[in-house]
Amino acid sequence: VELCKLQADIREQVEGKINKEQRRMLLMEQLKSIKRELGLERDDKMVLHQRFTERWEAKKAGASEEVQRVVADELEKLSGLEPVSPEFNVTRNYLEWLTSLPWGIHSPDIFDLDHAKKVLDEDHYGLDDVKERILEFIAVSGLRGSAQGKILCLVGPPGVGKTSVGRSVARTLHRKYYRFSVGGLHDVAEIKGHRRTYVGAMPGKVVQCLKATGTSNPLLLIDEIDKLGRGHTGDPASALLELLDPEQNSGFMDHYLDVPVDLSKALFMCTANVLDTIPGPLLDRMEVIRLSGYASDEKFAIARRYLEPQAATDAGIPDGATRITDEAMHSLIDDYCREAGVRNLKKHLEKIYRKVALRIFKITGPPPAPVPAPVSTTKDSAAVTPGTEPASSLSSSSSSSGGSSDAVEVEKTAAAGQEEQPPAPPKVVYTGETIVIDKAQLKAYVGQAIFAKDTFYETTPPGVVMGLAWTSMGGATLYIEAARVQDSEARGALTTTGQLGDVFRESATIAHTFARAFLAAKDPSSKFFASSALHVHVPQGATPKDGPSAGCTIVTALLSLATGKAVTPHLAMTGEVTLTGCILPIGGVKEKVLAARRAGVKQIIFPEANRADYDDLTSELKADLSPHFVSHYDQVFKLAIEQDGIFTPATPTPQLDTPAPSDSNTAQASI
Repeated sequence: VELCKLQADIREQVEGKINKEQRRMLLMEQLKSIKRELGLERDDKMVLHQRFTERWEAKKAGASEEVQRVVADELEKLSGLEPVSPEFNVTRNYLEWLTSLPWGIHSPDIFDLDHAKKVLDEDHYGLDDVKERILEFIAVSGLRGSAQGKILCLVGPPGVGKTSVGRSVARTLHRKYYRFSVGGLHDVAEIKGHRRTYVGAMPGKVVQCLKATGTSNPLLLIDEIDKLGRGHTGDPASALLELLDPEQNSGFMDHYLDVPVDLSKALFMCTANVLDTIPGPLLDRMEVIRLSGYASDEKFAIARRYLEPQAATDAGIPDGATRITDEAMHSLIDDYCREAGVRNLKKHLEKIYRKVALRIFKITGPPPAPVPAPVSTTKDSAAVTPGTEPASSLSSSSSSSGGSSDAVEVEKTAAAGQEEQPPAPPKVVYTGETIVIDKAQLKAYVGQAIFAKDTFYETTPPGVVMGLAWTSMGGATLYIEAARVQDSEARGALTTTGQLGDVFRESATIAHTFARAFLAAKDPSSKFFASSALHVHVPQGATPKDGPSAGCTIVTALLSLATGKAVTPHLAMTGEVTLTGCILPIGGVKEKVLAARRAGVKQIIFPEANRADYDDLTSELKADLSPHFVSHYDQVFKLAIEQDGIFTPATPTPQLDTPAPSDSNTAQASI
């Protein structure tokens, strides 16, 4: 009996709860129906359908027939789906993207060379060859009436302004600017989008760019294209082949949209530090513009014009409170910031001004607290404190104020949904003496000089020659040292050290073979190479080194050691040598000239085939340098060792005392 009573009570409770829920649901549906009949409320599905339809009608004319057909089918599909259906949200998101893209909407291009030159000069100092190429591009685009068909790739060391050049080009053309980085990217879906069947699927970066900019012809900057990854999700470099091909991107197919998108009007620019890691088919689609770096005088002008004022403003330094002397600025550039770009120079200037700010703040203390501005009042409305009344009351009070200017300003602020900006905090007033930072004080502000001495040989002894190298950070100088191994039985052998790559070691072997033949032709009686075990070392052993352009430098070091004669002072050289003594062309001429100028080199030996590359350099960059162009090693020998044209081999061969490596070598930049 008790069990039956318990079951009856439970049944009554459940039935009562069900009846209550059913009654509530019935009343809610009736309420919705009544509101719908009175026009007070509309169905969510109807609202979405109407919104998509209105948005699509404004862009329908610029879309292709295929896109129009797909949107019409999806709208019809949306009207037949229930909001609780899983397919409803998929269709809704798909229509959201389709109706948000700027189909056929283009921003007008402005091909004004005067304006373009003004913008480029405002944003960048130097880079005359890069600016000239951009102006040529704008001129060609102006004659054609369209800036399309070219994929530009800006290549250079970090900090030389590749990304900012792309932004300046967008300003010159009055195009919308969008940037995204592909460094480390390993998923193709980031470029071509996901399939709609995936949870959280969305289009790729290119389609997101079109939606964000609102135009079909933005300037799209693809950053760090040389650092693309590759994983199990695909090869992004292969996906970029379609995107960066002017013959194919007019029908770019995103996996999410699954309709052709016309990207032929968009302007693509890429940035990279090196070209070696970019796949050949992808590099073939791009026109390369090189930004080699800045000379010391260009860095000085950039620091004075751009970096120093910005650093002082960011640190809150009052006007006229501090000054960096020209000597200190040159020392900061030459002894601390020798990289090709100016990013490290900017960091050092910020560090200096932070220390100056601390010094000024200790003297002046904090500024006085800002006094709140009095609230404006009008004749017909009471004072209103921002944020205390809703926007509607502000608008009504301002409209009844008889056209008062104060009330109009309040109305505009309220209508925009913004609050009045607080008064700017007062700046610190510094009345003391100007803080002058000279060269002697740099150590106290930025520490010990990193590159205090680039040429650690005051006078190069026999067997030591300065070479020129190219690095991803710019140019660099490096010494090649050759020494005779004392009391060694391995006569005629050659040992190389200095963390050299395979190509470098092959160059050393070629140089050794040629040097033996060259000395035998010059002095048949000399048995130096046959009776000596030699050791070639490139200092800074913790830094990897590779490349063929040190060939003539190694030959000169070996012959200098064999003859006992030091090379010409303030001389640097670069060039690949063959077994027959021919000097082959090399790369990175501008970077190597910059490195030579930093090291105080007066004479440079280049291959004859690089004469045109040297002639293309600016006169400021070539100032105070005497170039020599050679096609065979005989010419190098006469310039470097036979200074007087007389070959006099020395009988004794001095032993080179190479200094022991120190921990400081590992801190040098990679070569």
